[in-house]
Amino acid sequence: MASEGRLEGVRVLIVDDDTDILEAIDTVMQAEGAETLLVRDGNAAVAVCQDDPPDIVVLDMMLPKRSGFLVLEKIKGHEDSPIVIMVTANEGKRHQAYAESLGVDKYLLKPIPLAILVDEAVRLLDEQDAADDAQEQGGKKRRAGEQGDTDESSSAAGAGSGKTP
Repeated sequence: MASEGRLEGVRVLIVDDDTDILEAIDTVMQAEGAETLLVRDGNAAVAVCQDDPPDIVVLDMMLPKRSGFLVLEKIKGHEDSPIVIMVTANEGKRHQAYAESLGVDKYLLKPIPLAILVDEAVRLLDEQDAADDAQEQGGKKRRAGEQGDTDESSSAAGAGSGKTP
């Protein structure tokens, strides 16, 4: 019986102009159960993220048509942006700092062992899930606290006027 991959049900957009790298990342992500989409330039990456955002974007820095930085800036400009892992051969600290200022979730240097790339994707998804759970629990606690503070708040909640969006 086959075991479920660690990325089962996760949609991963892989953006790289190097076919060998694109195919290698695709193979390892699919082996972990991910649904993958491959694009070779920055404009295509932005279009995919606008039309049907993935859960994770594995993004090269040096791309034709639109650089990885411009792609990162565009896709991280939305509230529910995907996790972005930038993979690059550029070792410059300024580039890493700039990517971090634009909201990159992880900055990895090529060549990167593919097992580490998958581990980072799984770790980032786990962190996101934990943060989402904590936010959801915090909201429930706040609403419960608001309703339990006074008799007036509970009667207002009963009348339907105390809803929290």
